[in-house]
Amino acid sequence: MLRNLLARSVLTKTKAAIAFDVLAGVAILVQLGMALGLQWGELTWGGAFPGVLPPHMRAASLFSALLLLAFTYEVSARAALVRGGLKTSAKTIWIVVGYSALGVFMNTITPSFWERVIWLPVTPLGLLACSFVVAKEEEPHSTDRVD
Repeated sequence: MLRNLLARSVLTKTKAAIAFDVLAGVAILVQLGMALGLQWGELTWGGAFPGVLPPHMRAASLFSALLLLAFTYEVSARAALVRGGLKTSAKTIWIVVGYSALGVFMNTITPSFWERVIWLPVTPLGLLACSFVVAKEEEPHSTDRVD
């Protein structure tokens, strides 16, 4: 049933990967802004650091931006949007799915009002997009017969 639904979907693996990349790109820009000292601390990290983040959290924001950048590469590679470069395991995409699911959970329970308002709509969409890339990857090839 899921295979039939995916086969009829107008959403392609490429479109889903682009959607994930755009959503992650927004998060990357926010994380980089905070790493550079913008006063957006209440938007992430549970709102525990309003204003400019302390140095250790600025480093964490930079790490988060780099991690998200690696995730965009992985999703893009799975959708054949990038060629060459790093070879990743077929299981690596599941790290992205798991991290995205954790993001949905954490943004649901965050005490920060603004974090919920901004990121709770974004993280489920990212999870759906990367999950769709996985689902389309798991489809049988056109030469495989599914009856």
